[in-house]
Amino acid sequence: MRGGETAAYGELVLMHAPVAKRTAVFLGAGADADDVVQESFVKAYRALGSFRDGAAFRPWLLRIVANETRNLQRSRGRRAKREELAVLPEAVLDPADQAASAERSAELLAAVRGLPEQYRLVVTCRYLLELDEQETATVLGWPRGTVKSRLHRALGRLRTQLPDREVQR
Repeated sequence: MRGGETAAYGELVLMHAPVAKRTAVFLGAGADADDVVQESFVKAYRALGSFRDGAAFRPWLLRIVANETRNLQRSRGRRAKREELAVLPEAVLDPADQAASAERSAELLAAVRGLPEQYRLVVTCRYLLELDEQETATVLGWPRGTVKSRLHRALGRLRTQLPDREVQR
């Protein structure tokens, strides 16, 4: 099977697909369980080289299914959050408030664009991309402490540039 024998792998798929689907459903994949299982089998096939000789295939596969289900749930959560933010009822917003809000956003974005690159990058990751400190550190390849200190300095600069506006700490 490790040699890329697709027929042998096909037998494993037929044998383990039902339990993989049940696992995906029980772990929360719902209607997307078939997609999770399909992606899991594709990833398992690609990762056959890392499969330990003599180990049981089923637990290894189900771990991949569990990871893929978790990935699906995270992406659903992010998508739902984006959709929720995108569907703010416009009827609630007064046109004058909307214009003022757009003006404030434009001022803030201009101030962020005017920051030195190291500060602009950290503000963009933390607030525009909504990454946490550790994710920001990973993306930028900086130690977490560097992220914290540069973010602090960047926000300080924004506060001085936008003194009548509230800038998050």
